[in-house]
Amino acid sequence: MRVLLTGGAGYIGSHTALALLQAGREVVVLDNLCNSSAESLARVARIAGRAPVFVEGDVRDRDVLGSLFAEHLVDAVLHFAGLKSVGESLAQPLRYHDNNVQGSQVLLEAMAQASVFNFVFSSSATVYGEQAQMPVSEACSVGHAPNPYGRSKLMVEDMLRELPASDPRWRIAILRSFNPAGAHESGLIGEDPNGIPSNLLPYVAQVAIGKLPELAVFGGDYPTTDGTSVRDYIHVLDLAEGHLRALDALQTRTGTHVWNLGTGRGCSVLDMVRAFEAASGRTVPYRIAPRRFGDMATCYADPTKAERELGWRARRGLPDMTRDAWRWQQMNPNGYR
Repeated sequence: MRVLLTGGAGYIGSHTALALLQAGREVVVLDNLCNSSAESLARVARIAGRAPVFVEGDVRDRDVLGSLFAEHLVDAVLHFAGLKSVGESLAQPLRYHDNNVQGSQVLLEAMAQASVFNFVFSSSATVYGEQAQMPVSEACSVGHAPNPYGRSKLMVEDMLRELPASDPRWRIAILRSFNPAGAHESGLIGEDPNGIPSNLLPYVAQVAIGKLPELAVFGGDYPTTDGTSVRDYIHVLDLAEGHLRALDALQTRTGTHVWNLGTGRGCSVLDMVRAFEAASGRTVPYRIAPRRFGDMATCYADPTKAERELGWRARRGLPDMTRDAWRWQQMNPNGYR
């Protein structure tokens, strides 16, 4: 099987590219490198012993997609390309809709023209918004996403639910990923944010190594055990494996299917800080800052549907995530640069 990964040079994409190569698949990566580095793919090749094909380009570029599908006879697409910062989406909503929604539409049109109908979409737990009860399952209502990032993901999900009714050849998996964290155990690939990280664990790691002076904890008065927000952090390697399981499941399933990819356990910001301090042996100074608009108090997954239908569950815990993230940070203090 030959698989196209859009955004495959990014954080989740590069780990998934590695998992696919190690599973014996052929991999083609399309990435415009706006938030990633081609160095990640060189390191993927170093770990796997063989390289993915790399095409530099944008999913909104119809000519690039047409040439790619003509040259590389792919069997399926895993779609990671898109912007992903909640805060940035609040400041630049039109940019997020252009990249995430319009980009997905152009990609789906190019797939249909090339008669490629197997599609795995990396969505987000943000589509659930604030829920009255935890954990959240796939049966929970959506449409309450509190920011343009989450709404852009939901708009793509809506498109994907409509496609099989227009053409029964579509086989679609929507994966609502919770909060990816950690890095490959080799320390060669990991999360390499531009500027100040928007995700918690790389922020903590950069404080621990001295690159940033302190961690800003946004909100200390949430209705949680320690007043800080609670999320479901999932190791990026578990997340990559979940994408492979969903891709395999589409071989025997038609229509559109939704699965949560999470651990089913909530972890507060201060839980993460303490776990990282234990893994690194470093103190992580922090200060409590005002809540950010659009943040939720608590969100963690009910992952039982994925375990039942995909045979998948998260196998790595907080000690693994923090240990692997610290190894990556130590080996790559400036990321891929």
